[in-house]
Amino acid sequence: MKFLRHIQSCNQHNPDDFVAFIVDGKQVGRFRHQFAAGLAEWADVFVIEEGSISLSPQLQTYSQRSNAIDTLLRQLLTRNEHPYMMDEMYAVTASNRQHAVFEIDRSAAALFGIRTFGQHVNAFVQKPDGLYMWLGQRAADKRTFPGMLDQLVAGGLPVTETLAGNLSKECYEEAGIEAHIAQTAVAVGTVSYNVDTPAGFKYDTLYCYDLELPADFTPHCTDGEVDEFKLLPIEEVMKIVQETDNFKPNCNLVVIDFLIRHGYITPEHDEYLGLATGLRPKMKQELR
Repeated sequence: MKFLRHIQSCNQHNPDDFVAFIVDGKQVGRFRHQFAAGLAEWADVFVIEEGSISLSPQLQTYSQRSNAIDTLLRQLLTRNEHPYMMDEMYAVTASNRQHAVFEIDRSAAALFGIRTFGQHVNAFVQKPDGLYMWLGQRAADKRTFPGMLDQLVAGGLPVTETLAGNLSKECYEEAGIEAHIAQTAVAVGTVSYNVDTPAGFKYDTLYCYDLELPADFTPHCTDGEVDEFKLLPIEEVMKIVQETDNFKPNCNLVVIDFLIRHGYITPEHDEYLGLATGLRPKMKQELR
Protein backbone atom coordinates (compact mmCIF):
# COMPACT_ATOMS: atom_id res chain seq x y z
CA MET A 1 0.00 0.00 0.00
CA LYS A 2 1.05 3.59 -0.59
CA PHE A 3 1.73 6.51 1.73
CA LEU A 4 0.34 8.83 -0.94
CA ARG A 5 -3.17 7.47 -0.55
CA HIS A 6 -3.47 9.35 2.75
CA ILE A 7 -2.61 12.67 1.11
CA GLN A 8 -5.00 11.93 -1.73
CA SER A 9 -7.86 11.04 0.61
CA CYS A 10 -7.33 14.28 2.56
CA ASN A 11 -7.44 16.38 -0.61
CA GLN A 12 -10.67 15.40 -2.34
CA HIS A 13 -12.30 18.74 -3.20
CA ASN A 14 -14.64 19.79 -6.00
CA PRO A 15 -14.94 23.61 -6.11
CA ASP A 16 -17.95 23.33 -8.42
CA ASP A 17 -20.01 22.09 -5.49
CA PHE A 18 -19.52 25.34 -3.58
CA VAL A 19 -20.23 29.05 -3.64
CA ALA A 20 -17.82 31.64 -2.21
CA PHE A 21 -18.43 33.27 1.16
CA ILE A 22 -17.18 36.86 1.12
CA VAL A 23 -16.46 39.31 3.93
CA ASP A 24 -14.95 42.76 3.31
CA GLY A 25 -14.40 41.85 -0.33
CA LYS A 26 -12.29 38.77 0.47
CA GLN A 27 -13.20 35.12 0.38
CA VAL A 28 -13.17 33.60 3.87
CA GLY A 29 -15.05 30.36 3.20
CA ARG A 30 -17.38 28.45 0.95
CA PHE A 31 -20.87 27.00 1.22
CA ARG A 32 -22.33 23.93 -0.38
CA HIS A 33 -24.97 25.05 -2.89
CA GLN A 34 -27.75 23.25 -1.01
CA PHE A 35 -26.97 25.04 2.27
CA ALA A 36 -26.39 28.35 0.49
CA ALA A 37 -29.88 28.24 -0.99
CA GLY A 38 -31.39 28.27 2.49
CA LEU A 39 -29.48 31.36 3.59
CA ALA A 40 -32.00 33.61 1.82
CA GLU A 41 -34.07 33.23 4.99
CA TRP A 42 -31.54 35.42 6.79
CA ALA A 43 -31.70 38.50 4.58
CA ASP A 44 -30.48 40.66 7.47
CA VAL A 45 -27.27 38.61 7.66
CA PHE A 46 -26.38 37.70 4.06
CA VAL A 47 -26.38 39.31 0.65
CA ILE A 48 -26.85 36.64 -2.00
CA GLU A 49 -25.51 37.31 -5.48
CA GLU A 50 -24.76 35.11 -8.43
CA GLY A 51 -21.60 33.17 -7.61
CA SER A 52 -21.11 34.50 -4.07
CA ILE A 53 -22.67 35.17 -0.69
CA SER A 54 -21.52 38.12 1.42
CA LEU A 55 -22.21 39.28 4.93
CA SER A 56 -24.64 42.16 5.10
CA PRO A 57 -22.90 45.57 5.02
CA GLN A 58 -24.93 46.41 8.12
CA LEU A 59 -22.73 44.00 10.06
CA GLN A 60 -19.63 46.16 10.35
CA THR A 61 -17.91 45.10 13.55
CA TYR A 62 -16.31 41.88 14.72
CA SER A 63 -18.86 41.43 17.51
CA GLN A 64 -21.88 42.23 15.30
CA ARG A 65 -20.80 39.60 12.79
CA SER A 66 -19.96 37.00 15.45
CA ASN A 67 -23.26 37.51 17.26
CA ALA A 68 -25.31 37.33 14.07
CA ILE A 69 -23.75 34.03 13.01
CA ASP A 70 -24.02 32.59 16.52
CA THR A 71 -27.74 33.45 16.59
CA LEU A 72 -28.21 31.79 13.19
CA LEU A 73 -26.45 28.61 14.30
CA ARG A 74 -28.50 28.34 17.48
CA GLN A 75 -31.69 28.75 15.45
CA LEU A 76 -30.55 25.91 13.20
CA LEU A 77 -29.76 23.87 16.31
CA THR A 78 -33.27 24.27 17.73
CA ARG A 79 -34.68 23.17 14.34
CA ASN A 80 -32.38 20.10 14.26
CA GLU A 81 -30.66 21.52 11.18
CA HIS A 82 -27.31 21.80 12.95
CA PRO A 83 -26.13 18.84 15.06
CA TYR A 84 -24.45 20.49 18.06
CA MET A 85 -22.48 23.46 19.37
CA MET A 86 -19.01 23.12 20.88
CA ASP A 87 -18.76 26.59 22.46
CA GLU A 88 -15.19 26.80 21.20
CA MET A 89 -14.64 29.71 18.87
CA TYR A 90 -12.55 29.69 15.70
CA ALA A 91 -11.20 32.63 13.75
CA VAL A 92 -12.79 33.43 10.38
CA THR A 93 -10.06 34.86 8.18
CA ALA A 94 -8.90 35.22 4.60
CA SER A 95 -5.26 34.85 5.67
CA ASN A 96 -4.19 34.20 9.26
CA ARG A 97 -5.69 34.26 12.72
CA GLN A 98 -4.37 37.73 13.45
CA HIS A 99 -6.64 39.14 10.74
CA ALA A 100 -9.91 37.51 11.78
CA VAL A 101 -13.07 39.30 10.61
CA PHE A 102 -15.32 37.47 13.08
CA GLU A 103 -15.43 34.21 15.05
CA ILE A 104 -17.62 31.14 14.72
CA ASP A 105 -18.36 28.05 16.77
CA ARG A 106 -15.97 25.24 15.88
CA SER A 107 -18.91 22.96 15.06
CA ALA A 108 -19.76 25.10 12.02
CA ALA A 109 -16.25 25.41 10.55
CA ALA A 110 -16.91 22.95 7.73
CA LEU A 111 -20.45 24.22 7.20
CA PHE A 112 -19.03 27.69 6.44
CA GLY A 113 -15.93 26.24 4.77
CA ILE A 114 -13.53 28.45 6.72
CA ARG A 115 -9.81 27.97 7.11
CA THR A 116 -9.04 26.27 10.41
CA PHE A 117 -5.86 25.84 12.40
CA GLY A 118 -4.58 23.12 14.72
CA GLN A 119 -1.46 21.94 16.52
CA HIS A 120 -0.02 18.41 16.39
CA VAL A 121 2.93 17.20 18.46
CA ASN A 122 5.22 14.35 17.40
CA ALA A 123 6.30 13.09 20.83
CA PHE A 124 9.26 10.73 20.70
CA VAL A 125 11.85 9.02 22.84
CA GLN A 126 15.41 8.07 21.92
CA LYS A 127 16.30 4.59 23.17
CA PRO A 128 19.51 2.58 22.72
CA ASP A 129 17.80 0.53 20.00
CA GLY A 130 16.37 3.50 18.14
CA LEU A 131 13.64 6.10 18.05
CA TYR A 132 10.20 5.43 19.53
CA MET A 133 7.04 7.51 19.09
CA TRP A 134 4.25 8.01 21.61
CA LEU A 135 0.73 7.64 20.19
CA GLY A 136 -2.67 8.16 21.74
CA GLN A 137 -5.74 6.06 21.01
CA ARG A 138 -8.77 8.29 20.88
CA ALA A 139 -11.54 7.57 23.37
CA ALA A 140 -14.25 5.22 22.14
CA ASP A 141 -16.91 7.82 22.97
CA LYS A 142 -15.34 10.73 21.09
CA ARG A 143 -17.71 12.40 18.66
CA THR A 144 -15.22 12.22 15.79
CA PHE A 145 -12.93 9.34 14.80
CA PRO A 146 -13.51 7.32 18.01
CA GLY A 147 -10.92 4.68 18.81
CA MET A 148 -8.46 5.76 16.12
CA LEU A 149 -4.76 6.44 16.62
CA ASP A 150 -3.63 10.03 17.04
CA GLN A 151 -0.56 12.05 17.84
CA LEU A 152 0.18 12.07 21.57
CA VAL A 153 -1.01 15.68 21.59
CA ALA A 154 -3.22 17.29 18.97
CA GLY A 155 -5.98 19.84 19.03
CA GLY A 156 -7.67 22.76 17.38
CA LEU A 157 -6.55 26.35 17.87
CA PRO A 158 -9.28 28.58 19.35
CA VAL A 159 -9.31 32.24 18.39
CA THR A 160 -8.54 33.41 21.94
CA GLU A 161 -5.45 31.21 22.42
CA THR A 162 -1.84 31.94 21.49
CA LEU A 163 0.17 29.19 19.86
CA ALA A 164 2.38 28.77 22.93
CA GLY A 165 -0.51 28.92 25.39
CA ASN A 166 -2.67 26.46 23.51
CA LEU A 167 0.24 24.06 23.04
CA SER A 168 0.92 23.97 26.79
CA LYS A 169 -2.78 23.54 27.54
CA GLU A 170 -3.23 20.68 25.08
CA CYS A 171 -0.03 18.95 26.24
CA TYR A 172 -1.26 18.88 29.81
CA GLU A 173 -4.89 17.99 29.07
CA GLU A 174 -4.15 15.17 26.65
CA ALA A 175 -0.97 13.66 28.03
CA GLY A 176 -0.15 15.19 31.42
CA ILE A 177 2.92 16.94 30.02
CA GLU A 178 3.92 19.79 32.32
CA ALA A 179 4.50 23.26 30.89
CA HIS A 180 8.27 23.22 31.38
CA ILE A 181 8.48 20.13 29.14
CA ALA A 182 5.90 21.36 26.64
CA GLN A 183 7.94 24.51 26.16
CA THR A 184 10.80 22.44 24.75
CA ALA A 185 8.68 21.41 21.75
CA VAL A 186 10.30 22.54 18.50
CA ALA A 187 8.11 24.12 15.82
CA VAL A 188 8.96 22.29 12.58
CA GLY A 189 6.53 23.80 10.06
CA THR A 190 3.01 23.04 8.88
CA VAL A 191 1.04 20.57 6.83
CA SER A 192 -2.26 21.41 5.20
CA TYR A 193 -5.09 19.79 3.30
CA ASN A 194 -8.49 20.62 1.83
CA VAL A 195 -11.26 18.07 1.68
CA ASP A 196 -15.00 17.92 1.13
CA THR A 197 -16.94 16.48 4.07
CA PRO A 198 -20.62 15.64 4.60
CA ALA A 199 -20.93 18.93 6.52
CA GLY A 200 -19.19 21.07 3.91
CA PHE A 201 -15.54 21.88 3.33
CA LYS A 202 -12.49 21.47 5.54
CA TYR A 203 -9.42 23.61 4.81
CA ASP A 204 -7.00 22.88 7.62
CA THR A 205 -3.51 24.08 8.48
CA LEU A 206 -1.70 22.12 11.18
CA TYR A 207 1.24 23.59 13.06
CA CYS A 208 3.62 20.68 13.70
CA TYR A 209 6.03 20.24 16.59
CA ASP A 210 8.68 17.70 17.58
CA LEU A 211 8.92 17.01 21.29
CA GLU A 212 11.60 14.70 22.68
CA LEU A 213 10.40 13.26 25.97
CA PRO A 214 12.47 11.74 28.78
CA ALA A 215 12.83 7.97 28.59
CA ASP A 216 11.06 7.59 31.94
CA PHE A 217 8.07 9.76 31.03
CA THR A 218 4.65 8.09 31.09
CA PRO A 219 1.71 10.08 29.68
CA HIS A 220 -1.64 10.26 31.40
CA CYS A 221 -4.83 11.82 30.09
CA THR A 222 -6.53 14.49 32.19
CA ASP A 223 -9.53 15.28 29.96
CA GLY A 224 -10.92 11.83 29.16
CA GLU A 225 -10.30 12.08 25.42
CA VAL A 226 -7.68 9.29 25.22
CA ASP A 227 -8.31 5.64 26.13
CA GLU A 228 -4.76 4.32 25.80
CA PHE A 229 -1.19 5.38 25.06
CA LYS A 230 1.30 3.37 23.02
CA LEU A 231 5.08 3.76 22.74
CA LEU A 232 6.10 2.14 19.47
CA PRO A 233 9.32 1.89 17.45
CA ILE A 234 9.20 4.40 14.62
CA GLU A 235 9.47 1.55 12.11
CA GLU A 236 6.23 0.11 13.47
CA VAL A 237 4.53 3.50 13.31
CA MET A 238 5.71 3.80 9.70
CA LYS A 239 4.23 0.37 8.94
CA ILE A 240 0.88 1.33 10.49
CA VAL A 241 0.68 4.43 8.28
CA GLN A 242 1.69 2.56 5.15
CA GLU A 243 -0.41 -0.58 5.61
CA THR A 244 -3.51 0.44 7.61
CA ASP A 245 -6.08 3.17 8.11
CA ASN A 246 -5.80 3.04 11.89
CA PHE A 247 -4.77 6.69 12.29
CA LYS A 248 -7.19 9.59 12.25
CA PRO A 249 -6.80 10.72 8.62
CA ASN A 250 -4.95 14.01 9.11
CA CYS A 251 -2.57 12.42 11.63
CA ASN A 252 -1.14 10.31 8.82
CA LEU A 253 0.06 13.53 7.18
CA VAL A 254 1.83 14.66 10.34
CA VAL A 255 3.59 11.29 10.73
CA ILE A 256 4.62 11.28 7.05
CA ASP A 257 6.11 14.76 7.47
CA PHE A 258 8.06 13.49 10.51
CA LEU A 259 9.31 10.45 8.57
CA ILE A 260 10.59 12.67 5.76
CA ARG A 261 12.28 15.18 8.04
CA HIS A 262 14.01 12.46 10.09
CA GLY A 263 15.22 10.49 7.09
CA TYR A 264 12.94 7.46 7.28
CA ILE A 265 11.41 8.30 3.89
CA THR A 266 14.35 9.29 1.72
CA PRO A 267 14.60 10.89 -1.75
CA GLU A 268 15.18 7.40 -3.14
CA HIS A 269 11.65 6.36 -2.14
CA ASP A 270 9.39 6.25 -5.20
CA GLU A 271 6.75 8.40 -3.47
CA TYR A 272 9.15 10.99 -2.04
CA LEU A 273 8.42 13.92 -4.37
CA GLY A 274 4.68 13.35 -4.29
CA LEU A 275 4.72 13.25 -0.51
CA ALA A 276 7.00 16.25 -0.06
CA THR A 277 4.87 18.46 -2.29
CA GLY A 278 1.49 16.97 -1.37
CA LEU A 279 1.75 17.82 2.32
CA ARG A 280 1.30 21.52 1.55
CA PRO A 281 -1.12 21.79 -1.39
CA LYS A 282 -1.83 25.17 -2.88
CA MET A 283 -5.42 26.10 -2.11
CA LYS A 284 -7.58 27.56 -4.86
CA GLN A 285 -9.04 30.29 -2.72
CA GLU A 286 -11.11 32.25 -5.20
CA LEU A 287 -14.29 30.60 -6.47
CA ARG A 288 -15.54 33.69 -8.29
